[in-house]
Amino acid sequence: MRIALWFVTFFLLFTLTVSPGPTMAAKTDHFEALKRFSQVLDMVESYYVKPVTRKELIDNSIKGMIEQLDPHSTYLMPEDYKEMQEDTSGKFSGIGIEISMDQGRLTCVSPIEDTPADKAGMLPGDLILEINGESTQDMTLMDAVKRIRGKKGTTVNLLILHKESNKPEEVAIVRGTIPIVSVKTQSLEDGYLYLRLTKFHESTTKNMREKIAEYQKSHTLKGVVLDLRNNPGGLLGQAVSVSDTFIDNGIIVYIQGKDKANRKDFFAAKNSNEVKVPLVVLINAGSASASEIVAGALQDHKRALIVGERSFGKGSVQTIVPMADGSAIKLTTALYYTPNGRSIQAKGIEPDLKIPFVAPPKDEEKAMRERFTLREKDLSRHLENGDKSKKDKDLDAEKAKERLERDNQLRMALELVKSLPKLKQIK
Repeated sequence: MRIALWFVTFFLLFTLTVSPGPTMAAKTDHFEALKRFSQVLDMVESYYVKPVTRKELIDNSIKGMIEQLDPHSTYLMPEDYKEMQEDTSGKFSGIGIEISMDQGRLTCVSPIEDTPADKAGMLPGDLILEINGESTQDMTLMDAVKRIRGKKGTTVNLLILHKESNKPEEVAIVRGTIPIVSVKTQSLEDGYLYLRLTKFHESTTKNMREKIAEYQKSHTLKGVVLDLRNNPGGLLGQAVSVSDTFIDNGIIVYIQGKDKANRKDFFAAKNSNEVKVPLVVLINAGSASASEIVAGALQDHKRALIVGERSFGKGSVQTIVPMADGSAIKLTTALYYTPNGRSIQAKGIEPDLKIPFVAPPKDEEKAMRERFTLREKDLSRHLENGDKSKKDKDLDAEKAKERLERDNQLRMALELVKSLPKLKQIK
């Protein structure tokens, strides 16, 4: 009975906080529902074939209630909440994959770049059918996360089905500590910077601005290719500040919940780090959440040309509510909208220029070509170039060339960012 009273107290406090006072009929319905819950709780506790504690029943009841709402709302046990906090700080143990529930199927949103999952060949849209031989059919999202994560050096076996395949394949992935380097750069050509964001962590904007400033010390910045492909998102505040780096004023994104009066707008502000050069943004089906906020804001402000494939479409806002026992509730409370009022949810961001990714030749074909390509540097006892700075530049240029050769979307993005000033003059 004490549990039932606790639920009554919680429910009344919650109702008074978030909604107008209920009518007497509504109050009666609430009490009837709580009475029914208490009866079921007592019945299971008394007659279920195996011993089960009241705490387990309550935890599972809350878990079931929250997780039936949508794929992103969930009940976080204390250890789950702690892991989630470690994740957003930029370091955790596992295989480096963002997963979601799509129509009851465990789906890979995106493998995080340079992690065990990425190196094992996992792709956005992969269905995870089994984890260590156990079917994921009736598994909750948090249960799946628990089973996939584990101590560094241990192995998790996944049965996956690629999007374009008819036959599942088993992949053994060795877990590791995943330090997320969320910002990577490469000079594509003199003055044209490739800027890759792998996720939106606490220091992403700071690191990104530092990388841009560092590049500008040795180059006159002429254009930026911002790569958000396979970026599963992260912190809202970082999405806003990344966008603010390229937008000088106006709305970046707004969120709208059940109550239309509680709309919250996020604005750009003039800052000394603002980048005004031509900008092309790359997105694909693995670009989700915070990535879509950035792409949508830049597109609506006509600040960038969006190139690639339609994004994932995760446009809902989750609020974390910590509980007294160390657990937390992750609850969907609002939807994201672009500056022009477009909802991202289940629609994603459509690129201005649709260019499907074409996979490069297989590694063995490339290796065969390189095997029969002879250069001075390949000759035994060849003379070294004494100019270290030149060697560094040559190495950087070689890396850029290789990156462009294997990425048709990036090649197009570079040509477009170089052409944008001329296209604006035509207009």
